[in-house]
Amino acid sequence: MIPKAVVFDIGNVLIEWQPERFFDAQIGTDRRSALFGAIDLHAMNDRVDRGENFTEVLTRTARAHPEWQQEIDLWHDRWLDMASPSIDHSVRLMEALQARGMPVFSLTNFGIETYALAATKYAFLRGFNRDFISGHLGVIKPDPQIYEMLETGSGLSGDALLFTDDRTENIAAAAARGWQTHLFEGPGGWADRLVAAGLLTPEEAQ
Repeated sequence: MIPKAVVFDIGNVLIEWQPERFFDAQIGTDRRSALFGAIDLHAMNDRVDRGENFTEVLTRTARAHPEWQQEIDLWHDRWLDMASPSIDHSVRLMEALQARGMPVFSLTNFGIETYALAATKYAFLRGFNRDFISGHLGVIKPDPQIYEMLETGSGLSGDALLFTDDRTENIAAAAARGWQTHLFEGPGGWADRLVAAGLLTPEEAQ
């Protein structure tokens, strides 16, 4: 079936998200390893993605780990530098789909405040036909509820949806609902999948 809408994850699909790489550059690999070993920063980020206030979560984390205050401040104050750069080929694919009249939705684990911040740098984040942002929905992938919310909100389900994400567990959750899926490993492979699905020509997918 030709999809009726295409669903994009954002982190590592449209924008690179590699906090460890950022901290390696800022404080060195040894101290970064110690930091991530001492604090579950990904769990901290999940709290933000579920809708807790970004600044409040980081402030509380810093109070609990005062020896890492400067590093947690870096996560807060230079968040846009961590969420960087954009994956420009993926952005072009999103725009090419929309130029063809294909609805494009986001389905992303993203905080309320951090999404608004990212949109100040990446205008395309305001260009989706529909947004399904975990911070606003109060649930994160791969919880089946967030996929159900997209289905309810869009009126589409099953193989009417083609979804790309860089995490296997998120892809598996979508596939379990009958969605068409693509594990994102780079924009070239995603471009090929969109061509194979009949949604773009090879020229449009460049």
